[in-house]
Amino acid sequence: MFLTQLLKLSINMVQPTPTRIILGVDPGTNIMGYGLIDATTVNLKLLSIGVVDLRKFDNHYLKLSYIYDRTKMLVEQYTPDEMAIEAPFYGKNVQSMLKLGRAQGVTMAAALGYKIPIFEYAPLKVKQSITGNGNASKEQVAAMLSRMFNLENEPTFFDATDGLAVAVCHFYQSSLPFQKPKNNSWADYIKNNPDKLK
Repeated sequence: MFLTQLLKLSINMVQPTPTRIILGVDPGTNIMGYGLIDATTVNLKLLSIGVVDLRKFDNHYLKLSYIYDRTKMLVEQYTPDEMAIEAPFYGKNVQSMLKLGRAQGVTMAAALGYKIPIFEYAPLKVKQSITGNGNASKEQVAAMLSRMFNLENEPTFFDATDGLAVAVCHFYQSSLPFQKPKNNSWADYIKNNPDKLK
């Protein structure tokens, strides 16, 4: 029995780790930042980082259409397994909040069209995951990510590193060894883990 378990363990160790690509997005109505990482191993690999510049559009609905199209292009090019998106923070300007919420919704709709699971993180949680300080500045987050991924040049816009930060935050949060199971009942757990009953 012990040898059988040992053999199963060694086979599992030899099998390749499945690819896991995470798209991180910092939604915006003027600049949308994004970052894509390959989280196949503990050593994260940067696939792409950039921004979608929306300042050339005067019409808010044209901006939303462009956000949708560019998000679809990123999904089709990199085929991410998961999307992490920064949740909008609550500000005093209701109109800005409404526009930002629409931008976030359009981004999410583009990913949902490809059945990609979406995870939201508050800005404080993202900053804390990257720097250890929920009140860190955008500059501090960018500097930490630059060291982590050996970025030669910091991006022109912090929106790009913010998008990358959300992806890295999701990797850390979803890789926690003792995180609470997503299943709410033992029946769900048993159904989703039949190998545990053997």
